[in-house]
Amino acid sequence: MNRLLIVGCGDIGVRVAARLQQRCRLYALTHSASRLPALRAVGAAPILADLDQPRTLIRLAGLAQMVLHLAPPPLVDHHDSRTANLLAALGRRSLPQHFIYMSTSGVYGDCGGACVTEASVTRPSTARAQRRVDAERQVRAWGARCGVRVSILRVPGIYAETRLPLARLEKGTPALNIDDDVYVNHIHADDLATIVIAAIYRGQPNRTYHASDDLPQKMADYFDAVADRFQLPRPPRLARVQLQAAVSPQLYSFMSESRRLSNQRMKQELRVQLAYPTVAHGLAAASRGQAHAF
Repeated sequence: MNRLLIVGCGDIGVRVAARLQQRCRLYALTHSASRLPALRAVGAAPILADLDQPRTLIRLAGLAQMVLHLAPPPLVDHHDSRTANLLAALGRRSLPQHFIYMSTSGVYGDCGGACVTEASVTRPSTARAQRRVDAERQVRAWGARCGVRVSILRVPGIYAETRLPLARLEKGTPALNIDDDVYVNHIHADDLATIVIAAIYRGQPNRTYHASDDLPQKMADYFDAVADRFQLPRPPRLARVQLQAAVSPQLYSFMSESRRLSNQRMKQELRVQLAYPTVAHGLAAASRGQAHAF
């Protein structure tokens, strides 16, 4: 069996592992001992290590033919030191054949609502997005230098029955009015797991894919749809200048970028059929009893 190492095995990593446990020998890296039982439950051999502590990563060298990197960058600086530490550790012995990195669509910055393809220029406007661009550059250069097939997934907002903005709606956090609202993109967590697995087996060398559903929508419309599905009040709508004074700088930054992702390359090359092609499909499958107040 092929060996797959999942680095940063949270919700998406667990969904991937649960589907692949009969097809691969799985290893899952986590820095939290409390995660070990959950990882074993989906058939993964846990590795307790910390991407911020290079000495703990020595065991990763030569461990797996495929590596799925889902861990986020650190919260400081414009450089992703965690990805640098991981690549250095993997280079100590025989290299993996395929490396899949999960990035973010935030690398494009604000596109004024324009349609974005994988060939579009990256213009990150926040430090967190700049760290993602840095990580992408690192893995591309490493793959080219070492002969490792590298595939990158740029992921928009992830949602699922357990990943919905119910707490925000219950607090009455405002959204932008219709004239100032921005386009956002989403992907259901189950569909993202499907895309990841397709990338593991079909991802091309030095290739980027948008892991997005079929229908971008305005951000406030998304909040309205969730509110209606769970019988919560729709959020109040404010003009941009009023909203900036009402929410945190981090939240405001998310509400300042507008773009529409094309997913044609993902569907054509990875041959993915989405279970939830729109948010409406995903919300229709969710129930109040399953939902968590995120």
